[in-house]
Amino acid sequence: MTDTAPDHFQLEDTRITRRYFGKFEKIIGHLGRVAATLEAEKRLSKRDVEVMTRYIVSLNYTFKALAHKYHFSGRFAHAGKLTFDRVDSGFPVYSELLSMANDAAQAGRHLQGMRSVEALKQDMVRVILNEQSIPTKLQYALSQRLYYEELSKGDLFWARNDPQAAWLGNTAPLRREFMVHWAVYDSQINLPTIYMMELEDSGKVGLPKDDRRWPEVQAHLMAQSLGGLKLLTIAKGFDEDFDDLHPKRLRRFHVGPMYSHAFTRQAGPLREVLEVARSPVGEDWALVWTEEELVSETTLTEKSGWFGTVERETFALDPFAGRGAETGATKVERSIILPQRPYQALEERKPAGFDDVRKFVVSPTGSVLSYK
Repeated sequence: MTDTAPDHFQLEDTRITRRYFGKFEKIIGHLGRVAATLEAEKRLSKRDVEVMTRYIVSLNYTFKALAHKYHFSGRFAHAGKLTFDRVDSGFPVYSELLSMANDAAQAGRHLQGMRSVEALKQDMVRVILNEQSIPTKLQYALSQRLYYEELSKGDLFWARNDPQAAWLGNTAPLRREFMVHWAVYDSQINLPTIYMMELEDSGKVGLPKDDRRWPEVQAHLMAQSLGGLKLLTIAKGFDEDFDDLHPKRLRRFHVGPMYSHAFTRQAGPLREVLEVARSPVGEDWALVWTEEELVSETTLTEKSGWFGTVERETFALDPFAGRGAETGATKVERSIILPQRPYQALEERKPAGFDDVRKFVVSPTGSVLSYK
């Protein structure tokens, strides 16, 4: 590994790079099952899970594309090296997704100048049989072909995943209810972050069909999608900027950080737990999953101009020990997802601060057990 910044490292060895992507393939594969478990526990609705699953699948496509891109790191001079955040997140750095988006914009041009997958495979067979050597250059060319093919398919998790709106029904005449969801790869913490907002629309035209408000709403939400901003700040700013849109519930899901004794260097009890667990390859990890939620408590009517009035939301904050003012949320729930062996080490050590953390324990067969 090469140090490129205080917290960023490059993976230079082919074997280690493939282990890194193999680890995330397993982790992301478990996220859908965790979402299904949350639905069974009535902590997420069916619609919530549908939205969450869409972003999880997109995240899987992103890692699949990056795995193709860096498949030959360390074995071929021009293969490049993945840079990831080793201290704060365990995920690839934000610039990797920006570079991937630029490649996606030119994927068609690249694919036109490349031979097909079948042609490359046939050439590889000829080199192996006739020259009795490893066709490294052809293997690299194939990995890049597969990378651009993956990009051309679309539906990846990008640095910005613009808001989409789903109609939930009408609560009254000219009072429509929508869920607006969007996601970002947070540049400050190098983590995928998913947002869901449930709002009431009292405008004359439904929000997604309103050519005036919908572009403004999308731009506003994307500009406020920063991990450093509290949900209360985001919701109040939205409420004040759009008089006929009334945010009733705002949630933010942080996917990560990922801890691994082999790859990351975070401080804290989880690092110690993984060190003690001495898990085999593929099971040396723990993923933190955090949900923040802000709910409207009451609606007040304020004067607007000489004769008009507007509705403003008053949001409920966490009443326990004054934490609401600190977190800017009605509640914050933290969970960790981890294999059986690290979970056993966690239970044996019982580090402080984990009593109220939900644990999702995944088995090699794919089953998920939930513990509090």
